[in-house]
Amino acid sequence: MRAEARFAFDTNVLVSALLFKQGKPARALRRAQRRGTVLVSVPALEELSEVLQRRKLQRYLTAEEREEFLRALIAETTLVEPDLAIEACRDPKDDKFLELAVNGKARYLITGDQDLLVLNPFRDVAIVTPDQFLVLTDEED
Repeated sequence: MRAEARFAFDTNVLVSALLFKQGKPARALRRAQRRGTVLVSVPALEELSEVLQRRKLQRYLTAEEREEFLRALIAETTLVEPDLAIEACRDPKDDKFLELAVNGKARYLITGDQDLLVLNPFRDVAIVTPDQFLVLTDEED
């Protein structure tokens, strides 16, 4: 894989990565961090922050674990400020991830969301599940 490879993740994959350290979402995130640059945007971080504050996560993660994950993610990613608005997803709330991936010139958008997956590929961005990402990037070695 090219050293300059760029990757975008949706909120649910990031939350799953935090909850299940050995699961495929976590493995996909670690692989992307090793192989290139993980991208974030303010709208994506705002959604992640809001989701991490939800009551249902409090029984699985302490406030400190959630805050540390968010801090580490911000420290280890590149912030993209999208200047091209995209309205292509059947769920408009997911357009922010298309904007992140396209504006950030991501090679992959890793998601489990069918509203995004049905668009694969989208403007030269492969939209794949964590499992697909792991398989595809194994083939690139």
